[in-house]
Amino acid sequence: MTKAPPARLDDLVAKARQLPKLTAAICHPCDPASIEGACEVARLGFIDPVLVGPEAKIRAAAQAAKADISGFRIVTTPHSHAAAAQAVAMVREGQAQVLVKGSLHTDELMSAVVDAATGLRTERRVSHVFVIDLASYPRLLLITDAAVNIAPTLEEKRDIVQNAIDLAQAIGVARPRVAIVCAVETVTSKLRSTLDAAALCKMADRGQITGGDLEGPLAFDNAVSLEAAKDKHIGGDVAGQADVIVVPDLESGNMLAKQLTFLGSAESAGIVLGARAPIALTSRADSVEARVASYALAALLVDKRQREKPVTG
Repeated sequence: MTKAPPARLDDLVAKARQLPKLTAAICHPCDPASIEGACEVARLGFIDPVLVGPEAKIRAAAQAAKADISGFRIVTTPHSHAAAAQAVAMVREGQAQVLVKGSLHTDELMSAVVDAATGLRTERRVSHVFVIDLASYPRLLLITDAAVNIAPTLEEKRDIVQNAIDLAQAIGVARPRVAIVCAVETVTSKLRSTLDAAALCKMADRGQITGGDLEGPLAFDNAVSLEAAKDKHIGGDVAGQADVIVVPDLESGNMLAKQLTFLGSAESAGIVLGARAPIALTSRADSVEARVASYALAALLVDKRQREKPVTG
């Protein structure tokens, strides 16, 4: 039995349903959860799913899910590796505007995405953002990067921050408050993450990161609790009320996001940014509602990009 959709993620789905329908290439949807997610977004009307993978396995997954996929286009491939290459090619060629991970491993899909010759790379580093809806926090909380970049450099963190700001704006946060979190809130050469945090804030001051307000280093409590920030005498617009949490590395971010989900009863959606198209990076443990919310994030990002395209003529 799936969890009821949380209100704030549900609001994003409602916004996505008002946008023009997009085509999503769903890579290797060979498990019931992937099929259920595709059927639900098709029912809601804002995504036209194309199922890319071994047809026999896709149909077996649909049968297990008791789902009718007779109206869906199926692009047949022999295996998951070929499905990744084919789905990425469809996006690259403009046949789909969104890429969605099915039941294959993340690294298999991302290898096709970042391929220098045939992938979806841009000048921007790709990164992942979890969008967390937590009952104990007054707003959606974005956590990055907890799924793609293992131990990012300062330059990679710059792109990670910019990607997160872009997503926050796409979901309606005009000026995101970005907390660069570390174990402590003071700068020390003993912790490289605190040096990176300070440098990122200066980069924002100099226009190398735009669209958001940065503060760091901040310990996690100082980032999300006004009381904790006050106790530490930390002022500013970010401390205690962050929209975005930037973590030092993948391990800390992954543990934080999963702690909030499994111990804090949060619901989450996930998206990869920095490529030519948004990538809904769903997990095998995701509920149908979480999958739908990830599709909604992708739709809102596509809409933002289209609205920001320069007018020519």
